[in-house]
Amino acid sequence: MLGDGIGSNVRKSKLINRRMFLASAAKAVVFFGIVSRLFYLQVEQNKKYLTLSDKNRIRENKLPPVRGEFKDFFGKTIAGNLDVYELHVIPEQVEDFRVLITRVKQILNLSNKHIDKIYKTKNKQKPWETIIISDNLNWNEFSKINYYLYDLPGLKPVISVGRNYPFNESYSHVLGYVAYASKEDLSSNETINKRHVPGLRVGKNGLEKTFENQLIGTNTIQRFEVNAYGKRINQLEVQNGDQGNSLRITVDTEIQKYTNELLAGEAGSISVMDIFTGEIIAMNSSPSFNPNDFLYGIGSKDWKDLNSNPFKPLVNKTISGLYSPGSTIKPLVALSALENNVIKPSMRVFCKDNIDFYGQKFHCWKKKGHGHMTLKNAIKQSCDIYFYEVARLLGVDRLNETANRFGLGKIVLKNFFENEKKGVFPSTEWKKTAIGQNWYLGETLITGIGQGYIQSTPLQLTLMTAQLANGGNKIYPTIIPNNKNVELIKKEMQDNEDYDLPTNYPPLVTNKENVKFVLDAMFKSTNEIYGTSYSSRIEDPKYQFAGKTGTAQVKRITEAEREQERKLEQIPYKERDHAWFIAFGPYKNPRYALTVLVEHGGSGSSAAAPIAKKLFKKIIDRHEEREKIRINEIETS
Repeated sequence: MLGDGIGSNVRKSKLINRRMFLASAAKAVVFFGIVSRLFYLQVEQNKKYLTLSDKNRIRENKLPPVRGEFKDFFGKTIAGNLDVYELHVIPEQVEDFRVLITRVKQILNLSNKHIDKIYKTKNKQKPWETIIISDNLNWNEFSKINYYLYDLPGLKPVISVGRNYPFNESYSHVLGYVAYASKEDLSSNETINKRHVPGLRVGKNGLEKTFENQLIGTNTIQRFEVNAYGKRINQLEVQNGDQGNSLRITVDTEIQKYTNELLAGEAGSISVMDIFTGEIIAMNSSPSFNPNDFLYGIGSKDWKDLNSNPFKPLVNKTISGLYSPGSTIKPLVALSALENNVIKPSMRVFCKDNIDFYGQKFHCWKKKGHGHMTLKNAIKQSCDIYFYEVARLLGVDRLNETANRFGLGKIVLKNFFENEKKGVFPSTEWKKTAIGQNWYLGETLITGIGQGYIQSTPLQLTLMTAQLANGGNKIYPTIIPNNKNVELIKKEMQDNEDYDLPTNYPPLVTNKENVKFVLDAMFKSTNEIYGTSYSSRIEDPKYQFAGKTGTAQVKRITEAEREQERKLEQIPYKERDHAWFIAFGPYKNPRYALTVLVEHGGSGSSAAAPIAKKLFKKIIDRHEEREKIRINEIETS
């Protein structure tokens, strides 16, 4: 019995010792495992977890790039920047989105409509995409949000960059406007995509869009330390981005503003061009819109109102409006006929009320006709009957060749505006191709007075007038200053009157005397009695100009309506003729050409020419100041 007890005790002792050994071994394994893991984490994976720790502790913020500015010819800022205070949130980074938005609503006193808009945006977007809760906080609201930020996890107050247009409507159609970058902007422009941050505004049309890549600038990068609540406690580093390039354009703000005043209450266009450098001095389309309205995103109602406005404020009529030029085309018709030797200046035509051409009546604007007309008097008094005959003898194809050389039916400001239209100057081939029909002689007659298929932009007529005024030489329209010496340009034009000689400003005619004849006729049209714009003349040689009126029909006038002789106010607005005036001046030493269009203004002599008279005084008074800058730039370049 005793032996059995001793044996049992020995077995128990061995069992206990074995269990203790196993337990100790297990502890040792666990201990060494922990030590190994700690060594792995603290030593081998030190960089990895230090980086992860920094990511929790350090935040990086990418700010919107600062956009380059636009300056006018005199260096005045016409599109600048301002700070915009915004509030952003990324839904997936918020524990309880509804609680957060409720808290923000209380702090900023947001309306229920605003809150509904936030939730609609959230439902449309991916959880990781930024929602802009507000894009136009004032400074007090922005400060208030920052004060409560510790209690608003996931919320990001952001100082963004907005565009400011100090001259409101004056430059809308030249500069365009900026608005939030769309998905289309991101997919079509690599630069925008690379520098995009929530709230980035990019050019949508006009020069803002054309020069987007030069204007956009680079992002500023901020790195800062945050506490456990995500609140900033220390700024670590700032990598400043570069502001985009600023661009200077040829437009004179004082003249541009004045054109806006002259067209107030009218639908139409004014454009002014230097006849040697091709620089655009003014380019205005009326009515316009305020580009500042697009800073925070224009409301749907306001956008609808702009689009449905019958006067089309969103259309740049100067480069996108297509119109029959009416009698403004007659100087070019006369030049083409002289160049092609189909008429002599002394050719006489008897003008009565109308002519009968194959059973169709073609009327003159003057009811009882002008009587016997020579070419110069026909231009001066704008005789339609005379120009029916000139067009018949000339033919539409030869007229088309001359018109194309002078810029009609072509883009004027190449590579500057994507919405500029070419228009149409017809020919027999054009009609066959575009419409699938043969050309009729009666169509040639009405082409000769600027009606029918002709569709021109106001800027095309300005270029045509400029190239007539400089003696018939080609120029290159631009809206970016070219700093060319005007005297050298003049000399090159005078010295190179032969197509065979190399020149940057080739002649567009074979005989410069023909151009002089036409310019003299335009002078008489404005400065001699019976001229169609005689009432708008300026006798002071400093401001004296030459021009040509135009009245373009928008609907066919019936015989009954012609007999009624209705006054302008008795005709429905949409049925009134467009009023045109082209001009150049000063006459003795020409430098500027302009075009005035007043949609449905009635006649060029009563609606458009008086505007040009006021404008020429402003242009000439600004000339010396403009030349000082030009000469200084040439000397310092």
